[in-house]
Amino acid sequence: MKNPYQSLPRFLRHFAKPYRWHIAGLFLVGLVWAAYFSLNPTMIKLIIDAVSDHPDDLIAHALGPILGYLGMGLVLVALSTAYDYLILKLIPRFKADIIEKTHTYLQNHSYNFFQTNLAGSLSNKISDLSKNAVAIVTSIIDDFFSRTLLFVFGLSTLFWVHPLFALAMVAWSVLFFLLSYFLAKKSEQLSVDYSEARSTVMGKVVDAITNIFNVKLFATQKYEHGYLRKHLGEMIGKEQRFHWYLLKLKLIQSISITLLLLVMMGLLLYTRSQGLITVGDFALVLTLTTGIVDETFYLALQFVSFSEDVGICKQALSIFSKQPEAVDPHHAPSLNVEQGQIVFDHVSFNYVNGKPVYEDLNLTISAGEKVGLVGLSGSGKSTLAHLLLRLYEVSNGKILIDGQDIAEVKRESLIRNIAMIPQDSILFHRSVMENIHYGRLDATEAEVIEASQKAYCHPFILQMKEGYQTIVGERGVRLSGGQRQRLAIARAILKNAPILILDEATSALDSFTEQQIQESLLHLMENRTTLVIAHRLSTLYHMDRILVFEQGKVIEEGTHAELLDKNGRYAQLWRMQAGEAPAKLPYLV
Repeated sequence: MKNPYQSLPRFLRHFAKPYRWHIAGLFLVGLVWAAYFSLNPTMIKLIIDAVSDHPDDLIAHALGPILGYLGMGLVLVALSTAYDYLILKLIPRFKADIIEKTHTYLQNHSYNFFQTNLAGSLSNKISDLSKNAVAIVTSIIDDFFSRTLLFVFGLSTLFWVHPLFALAMVAWSVLFFLLSYFLAKKSEQLSVDYSEARSTVMGKVVDAITNIFNVKLFATQKYEHGYLRKHLGEMIGKEQRFHWYLLKLKLIQSISITLLLLVMMGLLLYTRSQGLITVGDFALVLTLTTGIVDETFYLALQFVSFSEDVGICKQALSIFSKQPEAVDPHHAPSLNVEQGQIVFDHVSFNYVNGKPVYEDLNLTISAGEKVGLVGLSGSGKSTLAHLLLRLYEVSNGKILIDGQDIAEVKRESLIRNIAMIPQDSILFHRSVMENIHYGRLDATEAEVIEASQKAYCHPFILQMKEGYQTIVGERGVRLSGGQRQRLAIARAILKNAPILILDEATSALDSFTEQQIQESLLHLMENRTTLVIAHRLSTLYHMDRILVFEQGKVIEEGTHAELLDKNGRYAQLWRMQAGEAPAKLPYLV
């Protein structure tokens, strides 16, 4: 299936298709409204002619047009009600569909995508699409379709009165719309520039709010104010250029409308003086011309607004046009983990435009083996876990779990079989219960509580005013680092996956709490393949094997005791943490 986000027309067709009958109803309402616009002044013309030409038999000649005029009023009420009903049924669902599907579509992108795009900018683009796509659809129906028909019906009526009026209207309209179209085309690019600047500003605002702790920590409120003002200045400049251009466009359109009214008034006086039209015709042409001019001027303004909406949507779609990298292969099977053996087979990897992290890495972790990963920051420890989770894709080689290439299986099934407790445990702005329950959505409340007891969070949760229903705040800011970490451990315990990754899982805990939780973690590791990333080497006593990483290579491996006997890099790190005078490490020279 073609990507519906590749172009704006395709995007609109994709989201409008489920509502085609509602949209067809709106087109029908627009058709009837356009006919009403011409018929209503025609009824007035017939009433005026009846009054002026048949004063002695007024009722007989005027009754029909009067009833027709009143009937037109009832039609208008019916049209208005039908339009409001269809809009009520269409717009909320249409907007909700766009928000839901674009949000889901973005989630299919890789982890790297979200590291290179601000969260505020992405959410702003979803909001722009939902709002401005609706404006485009309603403009096409209400403005361009309905008012084009209105112009056609009105022109036919003018031709019926006298061809001169129709010819004058056609000549003016061609010039007016050509001028408006070409001027509006330029405004589209100005709108795109302004929309991009506005999106950038909102992204910077969200980024500053997300990092408010750093702002407070470094007392940089004034710096952030100046930083935002710089981007606001760019946004203001682009917005002013856009609206200054609109001002000139409106002025040109207003002058052209005034010229048309002068021409029409001259033609009316001429044709009436020659006896070519009646008093009713005079009123009809004047009313119809004024109405067409008003609607045409409105339509011209909508050209500009429409161009702005199109520009904003195109700018928002630019982030969606890239096909998600994190899509499963067609007919991909689910990962079936019975043992939990992990093999890195000739794996190479580098971050975008970065130095290679791994080059031809070969590593086998046996089923049920508990393996510790140590090394300085940037040595490749955490990257190993990220590749295993497919947060990034390998450049070359394969990663196998029980002989199955993880790049060829359903990503959801891969993640279902791996539980990870990260160093920085970020929580949802939801309740404690919801955050732990996230580990396994089909778990019962009793199972959630049992997992929290094993992670030693149950006591502090009960001390909270609302217990398990306590809202933890954005990113879990209402909890301490240790409390957040324990909730993350409870979530992993609840998940009960055959493969476990601990990334500095106890780094935020005090020594007493860490000792308590280590017992739970050791119980959790039983019969599971476990990777433990640690800077605190004391947490690796019970590992079956420890791998020492340096610059993407495993330079030492063995148990804690074996590595100490080797007196190599691991032993040097151990002595530094044990409090001995730090020797200069060979790989730091």
